[in-house]
Order: sequence, then structure tokens, then C-alpha cells
Amino acid sequence: MTITTVTDVADPALVGHKFARLHRMRAAGFPVPDLVTVPANVFDAAWRDVDPGDGPDRWARAAAALRAAPVPDGILAEVRARFGSDAVFAVRACAVASTVDGKDGEDGADPFAGMSDSFLYVPADRVADRIAACWASAFTARAVAYRELRGLDPARTRIAVGVQLMVPGTRSFVAFTRDPRDGARRTVIAAAHGIGEGVVQEKADVDHFHVTGTTVTADLVRKERMVGPPAPGTDELALLPVPAGLADAPVLDDRTARAVAALAARAETFFGGPQDVEGTITADGTLHLVQARPMVMPAGPPVYWANHNITESYPGISGALTFSQAQEFYRRAFGDLYHRMGVPARTVDANRHHLEQLVAHLDGRIYYRLGAWHALHGQMPVFDLVRDVWQDGMGVTGEARPPVTRPRRRAWLALPGTLLRATRHPRQATNFLRWWDGVMADTGDLSGRTPHQLVAAYRELWAAMSVRWGVTLTNSIYGLLAVKALMRLLDRWADGAKGLLTGLLAGGPANRSLQSVRAAVALAELVAADPGLRAAVESGERPREVWHDISTGQHGTPLAEAAADYLRRYSDRALHDLKLEQSTPRQQPWTLLELLRPYITQGRTVEALLQAEQRAAHQAAEELAARCPGRLRRTVLRTLSRYVRFTARVREDTRFCRTQLYGLSRDILWRLDGDLHAGGHLDDPLDIRDLTVAEGLGAYDGTLPCAALRDLAAARRRERLLAETRPGRPGLLRTPATGPLADTLPGAVAVTTVRAADAAGVLTGLGSAPGVVRAPARLVLDPSVPPETCRDAILVARETDPGWLFLMMAAKGLVVERGTLLSHTAITGRLLGVPTVVAVQGATSRIPEGALIELDGTAGTVRILAEVDPS
Repeated sequence: MTITTVTDVADPALVGHKFARLHRMRAAGFPVPDLVTVPANVFDAAWRDVDPGDGPDRWARAAAALRAAPVPDGILAEVRARFGSDAVFAVRACAVASTVDGKDGEDGADPFAGMSDSFLYVPADRVADRIAACWASAFTARAVAYRELRGLDPARTRIAVGVQLMVPGTRSFVAFTRDPRDGARRTVIAAAHGIGEGVVQEKADVDHFHVTGTTVTADLVRKERMVGPPAPGTDELALLPVPAGLADAPVLDDRTARAVAALAARAETFFGGPQDVEGTITADGTLHLVQARPMVMPAGPPVYWANHNITESYPGISGALTFSQAQEFYRRAFGDLYHRMGVPARTVDANRHHLEQLVAHLDGRIYYRLGAWHALHGQMPVFDLVRDVWQDGMGVTGEARPPVTRPRRRAWLALPGTLLRATRHPRQATNFLRWWDGVMADTGDLSGRTPHQLVAAYRELWAAMSVRWGVTLTNSIYGLLAVKALMRLLDRWADGAKGLLTGLLAGGPANRSLQSVRAAVALAELVAADPGLRAAVESGERPREVWHDISTGQHGTPLAEAAADYLRRYSDRALHDLKLEQSTPRQQPWTLLELLRPYITQGRTVEALLQAEQRAAHQAAEELAARCPGRLRRTVLRTLSRYVRFTARVREDTRFCRTQLYGLSRDILWRLDGDLHAGGHLDDPLDIRDLTVAEGLGAYDGTLPCAALRDLAAARRRERLLAETRPGRPGLLRTPATGPLADTLPGAVAVTTVRAADAAGVLTGLGSAPGVVRAPARLVLDPSVPPETCRDAILVARETDPGWLFLMMAAKGLVVERGTLLSHTAITGRLLGVPTVVAVQGATSRIPEGALIELDGTAGTVRILAEVDPS
């Protein structure tokens, strides 16, 4: 049936999505000016009487015919009866989906937006010809060309026309409920004096407002132009001067900007997705909404991912358990960091979603999401002073480094407060270590606890670390600041002695990681003193039986007590000890023999380690006295060096604490896994490796939404095993922000990080432990290689972690692609007295296995002398 009356129904098939949305909002109580719609059926009736014929001007003839088409008298009578004869209207067109092409743009901006004409300030006696003009505008040259470009038949065009009361607004706005540049959760408002076409058509001078929560920031311009009603006798909107007194003031005050944002957010909630809304404000400050449409979300900038500096902790494929534990650690620890660095709570809350994104699980491997890191670290003004060093250590280079747009003075202004906090840091770090030692002592043996007690112990442990672990991270910030200051002062006061820095950082008290090595070496000395036991350990046969004999005192009480003491202190230390699917001596004590074996065969002694640590420190002290004769300056340099050494030691101490934190967590989760397996909920005693921490705990405390743990673990196991068959991805990746990672990750692009050697075959990095050594290169990508293969060689690796210590002790030098002066490799190299260069980009791909190389740990250079060692 042909409809020949106006309607205010919200049926898109009759009125199009634009007007259907307005009718729905008005019915829901939104401040939408009253309107009626001339449905598409009326256009259809007019179109049936049009015969455009053929030829290049057929569409122009169609437009002319529609412009002259009569509008049914009943429609005009209804408009006059509803609004009166003195009303003024906005008359707008909207394309309506045909039964053939079915396109009307509900899932985004209307595809024909801007293709049809709109008329403002229309008096009642001109409504009829403006309705006809809207029909005719469907066949303008631009509208026809656009439809043909989209593969649509112009002859199947359908038009509805909205007749809406014109609101006498003095200010107008367009608001996006998400940032149109990157889709971020903030409302962006463009506002101008005058009517809305000034904003939409960019004719007026526009202020921009950014509303996040209750915070309003503005980008203001000097306003000279605004758009107003047409001059008498013309249809053209007038471009008017901004009234005196308004040129320099913001179009919206903060209260009004928040009100606009709230109205836009209400529309987003109502329609269930981001919205682009238009509105006007009358002189009394009342908001009126004249349009709302789904916002076309931007693809956003590329997403960058890096696994530099994290593969040393989580190498290779990691299961769901390890990833979820890492995610929990980063979220809690870094949340505490920003609090301790003085970031306001409201700023942390506004960026809290980034804490959930710090680490990602890409095809089974753990990566950093760099955008989240930059957003969160950028909360700390002082971070700009160490940004370059941090990015170097993270392996962030080239296009993955975002430009710094804020003034550097912001960082310098924040420096005094940061330095004040740094003076309190030694006491806070000492208190943290004392607290953690108390936690370890109080935890004791977990074997007698029920599953529910284990769950409670886990949750209490991680709740406590959430408000303390930030100390371990502020340590890195203070350490980096101190390193930069020390480097600058050495350059000024010690004739730019480049290699003096690494020597000044050598020596000092042993950190906990090195103490664990010394304890292992001392234990290996006791084993080696018993020829029969030494032979049994070196053979690697029957480890459980050999360990049983040691632990029960069959090789003497001193050895049994030393072994028990080592397990009590260091049983969580192992290769890849942050990967919860990997066992440690805590779960399998006989695996300690594998750790002792290389120390026994190498003949290492504690005394030799102590001597090696001090040699470089004494040489640096002598060089400092020669290069910097001023006593006061030397005192400053030594004091600053001690502070850096302290932060370096705390870094390794707290990394060991993290190993213990993960060790306790592993012990709890493995015990829960055993209980779930015994109860028939899991097929394998280690299936928990393919569940998240929340799922393992949730099976007991009611926080698990899915009870089918067996099926869940099986599905994840299949994914993990499949990931293990795929080659590893580059350390720095770029993916488009266009869809789920399952779709975009296969097309990830590697960001080039390799810096080729110069013509002389020299690679450069950061000298971290002094000394010059020549030896063949030993490329190690997996630390499970026998330590003997690194003897009298220079170890070349992507990164190392504490589990590499026995390899590092065997090597004559260390070359690592990643790291900083405060990285594990650099600190351990100095403490072991092994020449070390870190941050050597492309080392594992540029240096051939067996090549004769010369490493200068002072200058930070690696020279390739021969592709293969001629000896």
C-alpha cells in the first residue's frame, strides 16, 4: 500500500536509518527537536511518473522532473496541523535501502551522506518545494557518479525526507564518542559559534575539546567567522563575524563540554556502539541533538610488538599458565611502580587498561605490546630523561620509536622530586628485601596444606606483592638516571674516558644470583672431593639414586647439610625458572646434580671467582686517580658509582626474589594440578601448564566460569604443540590495527633492527665489563648446550638470564644482542670479570659460528678477524 502521509515511525525500510535513529532517540527521551518524515513510498510514487529516457542527460532530466513533482496535499496539511504555519524547518534527505541493493549504512556512516541536499531555515510555505528538491538531489551528477562507483543502479534510488523543527542555536557541535584518530576512549568535540554547518562544512572557526572522564582539555583558536541563517531572499547560509568578546574565549566551558560528552555517551549506550553526533545549543544553554550515526572507527596506527629483554625470561613457547602469570606480574608490579613514581591516581586509573596489555601471547610466544609501555611509562615525566636508554634496552628502534612531542622541560621540572625519592630508595630496597626474606621464611613447607589453603596462600602472596613490588622497578629508573649522570660527569671530568665507566661498576658485594652460584660452586667442591661420587655425578646416570645417597648422608653429614641448605635457599633457581611448566630443584631436587656437573668439570672455586670480581675494580680505581686528579670530583664520581653498583646489585637481588615468587607460585599451582588430576578433572599431572592461573585457582574458589577443565586444557595443548612446530618470529614486529590478531599476525612485518658491521668487520655495542679477549665465537641460542662447548670461546647470544651462569662462567667473553649497563648480562660479566659487550644488534646473525673475534669490553666493539678460527 502506498503511504501518502508523514510518519514518525522508526522503521528504516520506510524512513531510512538516519531518521529511524532520530525517531527512536526522541521516543527514548533524547533532546531531539520534533520531526516528521516523508517516507520513501511517497518518493516511489513520484518516481513512477518520471521517464528519464536515454542519453547522457537522462539523470538531469530525472532531477528536473522530480523537482517539479507535486507533494501530496495531505502531507503538507499534516505538517501545518502539527507545527503551525509560522514554524521554520530543517528539511533533509536520506537514502533508503532498496529491495535490490539493500544498502543504507546502519553499520557505519551513511554511504550516501553528503550526496543529497539539505535545506535549513525553511518556512512552512516552502516545505513542499524543498521536499521535491530533496528528491531531485538524488540524481545530481555527484550522487549518480557515487552510486555507479559503488556498483549500484541509480534508477533504484529511494529517498525519504525529514522535516524537523529548526532550533535557533547560538553554538553548535559535532562529538565523537571515541577519538577519530586512533579509536581511543575519549570524547572529541568540535564546536563553533553559529549553526552546525559551520562545523560540518569547516566554514567556521572551530575549537576542539577532548573529554576523558571529568577531565577536559582544549585546543583553541582565535574565532573570527561563524555561520548563521541565510540573508533575506537567498538560500545561502551567511558567513558572519564572531560577536565581540567571544573571539578568544572557548566556545564551550568545561561544564558544557562534559554535558556534550555525557549526551554523546548516552547515545553510544543506547545504540550499542561508538557514535558521531551533531547538535546545537540555544542561548539558554539547552542541548539539542539533531543527528546521530554509527562512528566509522579508524584502523589506528600500527601496533608494535617486541620480545627483546623478555625472551631471556620466557624463551621459546610458553603455555597459558606461564603467560597468565607473567601478565599478572606485570599488571601488579608496574601498577605499584607508577604509584611510587608520583603519578596521580586519576592518571593511573585512566590508563589502567594498558596494564592489561603490557605483555601479549603471540603464537605461543610472549611479547611486549610497545604502545602500552609507552603510554604507561609516559605517565612519568622524568621518564623522558632515560627514554633513549630504555628503548635501546628494549630493542625499540626505527619506526617503533614514537616521536616525543612534549617539551623536555617537563622532565627536568620533575627531576627534583625524583631525586628526593631516589635518596629514600636504598632504605626502601633494604626493607623490601627484608620483607621478602620474611615471606620466604614464613611460607615454609607447603606439602601439608589443603587445596583451599593453597589458593588462599597464592592470593595473599600476590595481593601483598601488589603494593610492594614497585620498589624493584623504581630501582631501574633510579639506576638509569644515575648511569646517565655518571657518564656525563666522566666525559667532563675524566677526559671522556669511555671505558672507565665499566670498571667503576665492577666489584662490590655479591648479589643473590652470584651468591647462588658461589653456593653451587662450594657444593661442587664437596662433591669433587669424593672421587666415587664425582664419577657418579659426571656420568649423569641414576640421578635420583645418587641424590638419595647424598641427601641421606651416605657421603657424609657435611655434604648432606650443605645440599639441604642449598635447596632451602636456592631451589627455585634453574634454567628458565620463570616458565611455570619447567621444573626446578624445588620439585625435583635430583636435577641439582645437572647444575653441579659443569662446575665440577670446570674445576671452578669460590676463591677464583672472588679474585676475578675484584681485578677490574682495582684497575678502574687507579685509572680514575690518574685521569681525575681533583679529590672532590673523584669523591662525587665514586659516590655516584657506588649508587649505580647498589642499584645493579638490587636489580639482581630482586630478580632472584622474582624467581622465588614464581617458585612459590609454581609449587602451589603444581600441587593444585596434582589434586585436579587425582580427582579426574585433568588427564595429565602437568595439564595445568595449558590453563591460566585464574582457571587453576577458580576451580576451587568459585571464580571459574567453565567447569570443563579437561577439554579446555586439551584445546590449549593442541595450540601449544602446533606453535612449537612454527619458526620463531623476529624480535620486533608490526601488525595493522584492523582486526583480530588471528587475522593480522600472519602478515606481521619485521621491523629492521640489524645494524651491519662496517667495512672493517666491526660491530659496536655497549661495553659493560672491561677487558680485551680474542677467541672463537660460540653461538648459543638455547642454553641447554653442554657448558664445555663454551670453554675458551666467546659466547654470542641474543640474551641471557640467570640460568645461563654456568655457560657464562666457562666463556672467555660475552657478546649479547640485547641489554643495558644494568642488564643481567652486564652485571654478571662485571662480577665474574669476563669481558662483556651488550646491545650488539644482529650479533647472532652477523658473527659466524667458530669465527675468530676480538672483543673489547671497554670500547664496546666486536671485531671479526676471520670467518673461521685458523687454529
